[in-house]
Amino acid sequence: MTTPVRPIPDVRREDKGLPVIGRLLDYLKDPVALMERQWTTYGAVSPLPVFGAKAVLLLGPDACEEAFRNKDKAFANGPAWTRLVGPFFTRGLMLIDFEEHHAHRRIMQEAFTRDRLESYADSMGPAIERGLAGWEPHQDFRAYPALKQLTLDIAADIFMGGAEDHGPEEMDRVNRAFIACVQAASGVVRGRIPFTRWGKAFAGREVLEEFLRHYLPARRATRTSDIFSVLCHIETDAGERFGDDDVVNHMIFLMMAAHDTSTITVSTMLQYLGQHPEWQERCRRESEALGDHPTLAELESLESIDLVMKECLRLVAPVTILVRKTVKDTSVQGVAIPQDSDVIIGVQYSHLMEEHWTDPRSFDPERFSAERREDKSHRYAWEPFGGGVHKCIGLYFAGAEIKTILHQLLRGYTWSVDPSYVVPMDYHSLPFPTDGQPIDLVRRVEDHTAQE
Repeated sequence: MTTPVRPIPDVRREDKGLPVIGRLLDYLKDPVALMERQWTTYGAVSPLPVFGAKAVLLLGPDACEEAFRNKDKAFANGPAWTRLVGPFFTRGLMLIDFEEHHAHRRIMQEAFTRDRLESYADSMGPAIERGLAGWEPHQDFRAYPALKQLTLDIAADIFMGGAEDHGPEEMDRVNRAFIACVQAASGVVRGRIPFTRWGKAFAGREVLEEFLRHYLPARRATRTSDIFSVLCHIETDAGERFGDDDVVNHMIFLMMAAHDTSTITVSTMLQYLGQHPEWQERCRRESEALGDHPTLAELESLESIDLVMKECLRLVAPVTILVRKTVKDTSVQGVAIPQDSDVIIGVQYSHLMEEHWTDPRSFDPERFSAERREDKSHRYAWEPFGGGVHKCIGLYFAGAEIKTILHQLLRGYTWSVDPSYVVPMDYHSLPFPTDGQPIDLVRRVEDHTAQE
């Protein structure tokens, strides 16, 4: 017997927003407040006018789980993300679906095996050490832009094996190109028009393609341990491998995802560790028990940093929402969702629901401890990496990168942040602090090497 479904609720007059853009400004101002209103007004499945269409917003772990599991293959990534950033991250893993996605992911998974992750972790320590050597600690140090440059340099080293033909000014141009492509998501004017978000993103995509294609022949010619070379050479048992366009498309997407999401997570960790010095010292004690460049297994043993990282991923999800397009009629939580509907999955809201978390707005890393495991209240209560077949393929790489950065910062520096500080966040694309995330950064004078 088929379970009856009900239609999506009608939009209330006060929730229609502005002409054309709908509730976009409400989202940009405070996405969590918008989600909270949608939840209390409509429930887990609600109408959300945006960009001239009535999108469907899914909130809460149960609704998110149905979309992620996608049992009837009704939810597609490609059409949804293409509308937002498609021309700039075209053919990236997140923008393809179903059998094609499965085939590409099967090949790409070879770049993230345990052996390869161990190799990447061994290379990360020296790369991060070189990057941090250029930091000049002082009060009101702007951590976010410094971290963004650092993670881009790491991506150039670990993902590409270096960018020997591009100096600092050219790498800064590459960084700006990535920013332009990501920020295209909130562009209202969607065309190749100068000075608009999309116009800048088209120019940025050209910079990124030129950058990667410059190094492509060398990576094809030589087998090295960087991800660029691995993507050029990996082959499944069935003989499947990537062509040049596939390699470039996947590299652009992977480098964006790797340095943007890791940057906001480390920035958030610096904020909360600066506001909670007891946790900073607890993490530092664990790091000082290891050497300068720990192995992957040693990084995984840093329990306190792991707890803080998970808590910061909960409080500030690197990707606030995920989007899908329905390719056929379906339903979620007993609500009918027609074919060709824009669907928004409110990842961040699940992390802040009192139904699943104790005092959810507070910083409490112990909630992830073995004794409490509040994240186990629901399989999708904590979902910073998404879920289902499109779950982030680089999540273990990201964890190793974030822990390596924190490990070296803890051993080399102390920092503080005003306990009353509230970060002003920009949600035009992936979230980032508009003030650059100020911290009071001090180089440590203790000789921690004596303890090794």
